[in-house]
Amino acid sequence: MTKIVQRKTQLQAEQQLQAAGLSPLMARLLAARGVTDATQLRANLSGLLPPSTLTNNVAMAKILADAIAANKKLLVIGDYDADGATATAVAVKGLRMFGANVNFLVPNRFEYGYGLTPEIVQLAALQSPDIIITVDNGIASVDGVAAANVLGMQVLITDHHLPGQVTPQAACIINPNQHGCDFLSKNLAGVGVMFYCLLALRAELRERGHYREKPEPNLTELLDLVALGTVADLVKLDDNNRILVEQGLRRIRAGACSQGILALLRVSGRQPQTTNAQDLGFYVGPRLNAAGRLDDMTLGIQCLLADSEVEATQIAHRLQDLNVQRRSIEADMQDGANLSLDDIDVANQFAISMYQVDWHQGVIGILASRIKERYHRPVIAFADAGGGLLKGSGRSIASLHLRDALDLLSKHQPDLILKFGGHAMAAGLTIKQVDFKLFNHSFEAVVKSLITEADLESILEVDGSLDSHEMTFQVAQTLENQVWGQGFAPPLFCDAFKVVNQRVLGEKHLKLSLKKDSIVIDAICFNQPEFLPDQIQAAYQLQTNSYNGSQKVQLNVRYVVSET
Repeated sequence: MTKIVQRKTQLQAEQQLQAAGLSPLMARLLAARGVTDATQLRANLSGLLPPSTLTNNVAMAKILADAIAANKKLLVIGDYDADGATATAVAVKGLRMFGANVNFLVPNRFEYGYGLTPEIVQLAALQSPDIIITVDNGIASVDGVAAANVLGMQVLITDHHLPGQVTPQAACIINPNQHGCDFLSKNLAGVGVMFYCLLALRAELRERGHYREKPEPNLTELLDLVALGTVADLVKLDDNNRILVEQGLRRIRAGACSQGILALLRVSGRQPQTTNAQDLGFYVGPRLNAAGRLDDMTLGIQCLLADSEVEATQIAHRLQDLNVQRRSIEADMQDGANLSLDDIDVANQFAISMYQVDWHQGVIGILASRIKERYHRPVIAFADAGGGLLKGSGRSIASLHLRDALDLLSKHQPDLILKFGGHAMAAGLTIKQVDFKLFNHSFEAVVKSLITEADLESILEVDGSLDSHEMTFQVAQTLENQVWGQGFAPPLFCDAFKVVNQRVLGEKHLKLSLKKDSIVIDAICFNQPEFLPDQIQAAYQLQTNSYNGSQKVQLNVRYVVSET
């Protein structure tokens, strides 16, 4: 069951925001999300936390400045998701702005797995780099860093993942989540950490007098990539991240962004001039991720680095084809999962662990997310990784820190999980195929020890009712132009409606006409092929809908309760 709960707002903050000129609706929405002062909404770059306050960032800048001066060969090693791809592109573009000799390498997830492994170090050594720079990975790569050190390659780590008990012996590490770092935003994505690295490098080169007779590189040119990676990685949009995303969106809307992002927007059917954070998360990010899921993220990075519209468009179409293929694979896997779930007493379980021999390694994370959304339980989906191993991808609920749960399980049974890593809400791991049943039982026991039955009830937070006079295109447009995302949820309203008309679209969606008070408004309810009763209570988002040149407002119905 899903319980609908109204978000609590701070009345004093709401009044202060109204006094600062915000509409009553906007003041209510923002106060409910922790905004207490209108200055928090200023998206000026001057409001960013200072780069020098990120632990070791100044030291990292000095190392890189020396390396550029000595024309050392730099090699960026990224991750195969959207954050890793954008972080790699930001590193390569940014370092080249400073005149660095830099190339990149991204592991193929099916051959090498995640992070700076000893195998990836051997592959990197073929390019004879002087320095390896990790982006969006490295904090757990103890063995990989050791292998690089043996070969005489210096390692600089830029990452945002949680550290393990042992820290790699790298030359320098910047990571807001490493032990001892007091940087005020722990929510930087991998791409955000790399951008901060470049800000410190520019300050160091400025201090050395590099720009007395020539202009400084304009690092704001990278903010479209920073925005994409930040939104796609689902990190919390705190004040600092919202500045980065808003600034990146402004560049995209002005067309002053990478050809790759423009091409990905075009193949997604989105207009650059009206792009919002949801477009990056739901349309651009999945197409970029498709490269890492089914092929090689090198393709995605090449799209982001493309200099010409022609090149970017060609690659974007290949990414679009991969995304269509990914959807088909996901649908087949979902069918298989549904059959398996029919045999599981989910209601009496605290966690779900699943494995089928034909599941695709690159898509199990999406599958786990879909099942988690449906059953509101931590889910880990496994796929065959060859050599008697299974690779798992997990998604969690708010009450369970998934990485910490896996860490606790590994302490109880040190030989069960071969390796793992991740965040509170998402994690990856490797186990032996013969240990799947043992893992299933053990993970269930650990989760059961950490959360209660009440935590398994899905809570849908809403922002109360929306007056019928506020259901306008202008209000919807204002809402869409605000940066919403993880930890700063898009507004979700809840009201009672009369269903005036309904019809099924594409055999699985409902197109509706809903009446509230004296107005009738269009609505869409996705993945709802069955007709609704005449009276409903609906949780919905207010959205714009532009079609064939006409601009209308519509409701995106997210959850329905029949009125009795």
